[in-house]
Parts: sequence; structure tokens; C-alpha cells
Amino acid sequence: MHPDVEAFHTYRQRMNELILSKQNKVINRLFNLDTNTYQDGALPAKVKEMLGLVASMVLRCDDCIKYHLGKCKELGVTTDEMYEIFAVANIVGGTIVIPHTRRAAEYWEALQQ
Repeated sequence: MHPDVEAFHTYRQRMNELILSKQNKVINRLFNLDTNTYQDGALPAKVKEMLGLVASMVLRCDDCIKYHLGKCKELGVTTDEMYEIFAVANIVGGTIVIPHTRRAAEYWEALQQ
């Protein structure tokens, strides 16, 4: 696993465990809703992760982008599909999304290793 990918996963897991350990009902329910939103339904999980990635890019959340990139990789998104996702995000979000596309492309490459 690429060091950047490993560092992201380790940090995310550690912090999620800390946050969830506090047993805040609202936060725990929010995390549960987030998890369940991306399950297969009328739309397959792969499509939902693609949608989540576009939304995260438009909202410019680098942590969210990395998370959805990883899930897209797990669910079999190809590099050609990924660059179409990047294109949609840039059309919807405008040129402000370009720096996030650069970082997303870099992280996507790390995921391929």
C-alpha cells in the first residue's frame, strides 16, 4: 500500500474510533446514515460512490475526495471512468475544482500502486 494511502486510512480509522467511542447519539446516527446511504439500492454502490466523489470535489473536501476515491477503487472504477468523474466535477464546480482534481489524480495514482 502506498504510504499516503496507508497514512490516510490509519488516521481516519483512529479518529473515527475516537469520535464514535464518545457515544454521541447524533454523531453515531449521522455516521450510520452515511454508511447506509452508500449501500446497494435502486442505484448500485459503485454509482453512489461516483456521485459522492463528484459532490465531494464540488464541495472541495479533500478528505471526502480521498475516501470516495478509495471506495471507487474497491468497487472497480476504472481510470477512464475516473477521469470522466473528474470532468463532471469540474463542469459542475467550475475551475475552483481544478486544484482538487490535481490532488485527486495524485491520490488515484497512489491507489493504483
